[in-house]
Amino acid sequence: MIQITLPDGSIKEFKKGSTPMDVAKNISEGFARNVISAEFNNNTVETSTPLTQDGTLILYTFNDIDGKKAFWHSSAHVLAQAIQHLYPKVKLTIGPAIENGFYYDIDFGDNVVSEKDFPTIEKKFLELARGKHEFKMREVSKADALTKYKAEGNQYKVELIENLTDGEITFCDHSDFTDLCRGGHIPNTGIIKAVKVMSAAGAYWRGDEKNNQLTRIYGISFPKQKMLTEYLELLEEAKKRDHRKLGKELELFAFSSKVGQGLPLWLPKGAALRDRLENFLKKAQKKAGYEMVMTPHIGQKELYVTSGHYEKYGEDSFQPIHTPKEGEEFLLKPMNCPHHCEIFNHKPYSYKELPKRFAEFGTVYRYEQSGELHGLTRVRGFTQDDAHIFCTPDQLDKEFKDVIDLVLYVFKSLSFENFTAQVSLRDKENKDKYIGSDENWEKAENAIINATKEKGLDYVIEYGEAAFYGPKLDFMVKDALGRSWQLGTIQVDYNLPERFELSYKGSDNQLHRPVMIHRAPFGSMERFIAVLLEHTGGKFPLWLTPEQVIILPISEKYQKYAEKVLHLLENSEIRALVDDRNEKTGRKIRDAELNKIPFMIIVGEQEENNGTVSVRKQGEGDIGTLSINEFISFINKEINSTLEQF
Repeated sequence: MIQITLPDGSIKEFKKGSTPMDVAKNISEGFARNVISAEFNNNTVETSTPLTQDGTLILYTFNDIDGKKAFWHSSAHVLAQAIQHLYPKVKLTIGPAIENGFYYDIDFGDNVVSEKDFPTIEKKFLELARGKHEFKMREVSKADALTKYKAEGNQYKVELIENLTDGEITFCDHSDFTDLCRGGHIPNTGIIKAVKVMSAAGAYWRGDEKNNQLTRIYGISFPKQKMLTEYLELLEEAKKRDHRKLGKELELFAFSSKVGQGLPLWLPKGAALRDRLENFLKKAQKKAGYEMVMTPHIGQKELYVTSGHYEKYGEDSFQPIHTPKEGEEFLLKPMNCPHHCEIFNHKPYSYKELPKRFAEFGTVYRYEQSGELHGLTRVRGFTQDDAHIFCTPDQLDKEFKDVIDLVLYVFKSLSFENFTAQVSLRDKENKDKYIGSDENWEKAENAIINATKEKGLDYVIEYGEAAFYGPKLDFMVKDALGRSWQLGTIQVDYNLPERFELSYKGSDNQLHRPVMIHRAPFGSMERFIAVLLEHTGGKFPLWLTPEQVIILPISEKYQKYAEKVLHLLENSEIRALVDDRNEKTGRKIRDAELNKIPFMIIVGEQEENNGTVSVRKQGEGDIGTLSINEFISFINKEINSTLEQF
């Protein structure tokens, strides 16, 4: 008998040679029907793999990330099989699962595949899937594997196999199809009920432009047709909410080829939006005891060598800036933290003066490849809402929890209510890519885990996701479309204080190293605004939106009354404007709706005579006639209901 430990900690005994599916059936037949993949002792296995020793077993359904990975990886096999049936002379290369679906890179030779061919591929795919063919793994010698693919003239598979170790090579068979594969499949093809070929694109073999260009076929599949339909509807909604589209329509930001790729230009409305976000956070930070600082956009190379950033970002950074002075070299700032370390270093501190909390909206620069740039979410110049806290070890726990409170306040004020926390720790198997001692890393990792637990956050631990200088707590936010975004980060750092030889005088009159906390609730202004745009569809919270009210006079005759209303609203710090175009009121209302202005005030003869306004709410319609003072009170009440004080 063998002992199997399940995720809930329970231990069950099974006959040696039992499979993960046997374990699933032992739990419940209903559960077993949904199990599609498994992990045993941290290794991905098939649901039919015989278990021959004690170990920990995790069973996955399609609802799990690893379940989806197995489902989509298996679908890539079926896609390759379908394409091989339709185009017998193709040469297959690799076909992994990705975040949403899968792809397969294929050398089509003289054939060209385009969107018009997608329905034919989908039809063949489903025809093959309905056969309920089991995925079966088998070991193959290196010689036999090479013989197979050399006979097929597939130089791509030959190249892959030549780099593999004999005795570790496996094939996966299903139906009449065989592929080089390490494993991780669903039980059979029949589980795949729906598929959509999404696109075809060029891709160089192994990402090297010196190699042959292949065709990358992207697809996505589901265990139910309804799930595919919902996914495609979600994609359509995502297109409507694309921050690049909304940013242009709402006149928030632009890009210029003359200025350069990845360098956004903030237009007046966008700059005002950023300014409100900055002031919102500055106000909360002031109450939390932060002090604002400012640092230059460049620094001497030695600064970043000391911090370790040069070693980390050297190749990704911009070219050095040389001055007429021989040997003098500057770099565009890739991070704010080295500068803040030097601010701390400018004078001696006593333990009585700690913590010191330095905050800055600092613009940093990193060279991203042009193919990686994407709107505001991936740029070359971006502004971080950066702060660094320098504290004693005894203050670390409270300071870290206080930062968590600040991040949660930001999320609540901007309607990000669905989020999880990710404790990002270093890779246990590859410690060389991190700086600092094991002792300091263990201290920092334990501090984050304990604070996260005490705050009652829903969290997961991810190994290998830490920053190179310390572990971190990342907040993974789900937007209105259910997509996850990493927004907000808090990091504990024992290493930069060592590198910069930071110190304070303790109660024992001796010098000690402070602990450093890095934090950025927004992450970066650019990325945060992009995510906020897509989350809200451009309908920002009332306190933040560029224009809160638009006044629509029904004719030129009521222009003066509209200006009077505007003046009264502006005196109450309500952002408003008058639409004085010579257009019909219906057209003005439609345009205001498209521009996502929260409230429309319509004024005519009756309103002027009574000193009132007729009010419409964007997306909802008429909400009645109010006096101007009543409307001002109404707006302020609406703002206060969504923006609590920190």
